[in-house]
Amino acid sequence: MQLIKRITDSDMLGGEPQFMIQVSRYASRGILVDSLMNVAMMYMSESDLYKLPGGGIENSEHPEAAFIREIKEETGYGAEITHELGIIEEHKNRNGFMQLSYCYIAKAHHLSSAPTLTENELRLGMSSVWMTLGQALEAMNDSLHKCHRYSAKFMLLRDKTILEHAINLFAGQGNAYETY
Repeated sequence: MQLIKRITDSDMLGGEPQFMIQVSRYASRGILVDSLMNVAMMYMSESDLYKLPGGGIENSEHPEAAFIREIKEETGYGAEITHELGIIEEHKNRNGFMQLSYCYIAKAHHLSSAPTLTENELRLGMSSVWMTLGQALEAMNDSLHKCHRYSAKFMLLRDKTILEHAINLFAGQGNAYETY
């Protein structure tokens, strides 16, 4: 998979980028689109922020399987991956934590069950909201602008980067949904 971006403390605090060697957590995340090209965004009411679906890869789980599982857990939708976007690294030197995220585009098939959120996701007031690509990018920009928490800013910059990468890919395909 190609490297999309390396996010470092310098993106948040300025200065020279510093890269970590050891990965602390592997994750899988990305864009879930429906047949109308709406995007599933995860709204966290506790912080009034939006993020993309996704989360940590469990044990020996394959990254694609982890993304499909996370989609089902967070949105309740069955889905299939249609495109591999690449990898984003988050180098949080201040926290001594490096996350590597495998990023994808998936097509939603059908609502198969209610979301099964973790206790933390429930505490955050997480719910899925469907938006156009433009609305999703605006929600990401608004979230990034109003957020002042160090780790959350990494998450938001990562997810905004994924969304922009997918939008550019769709634009290059002439928004031909059939290819996804």
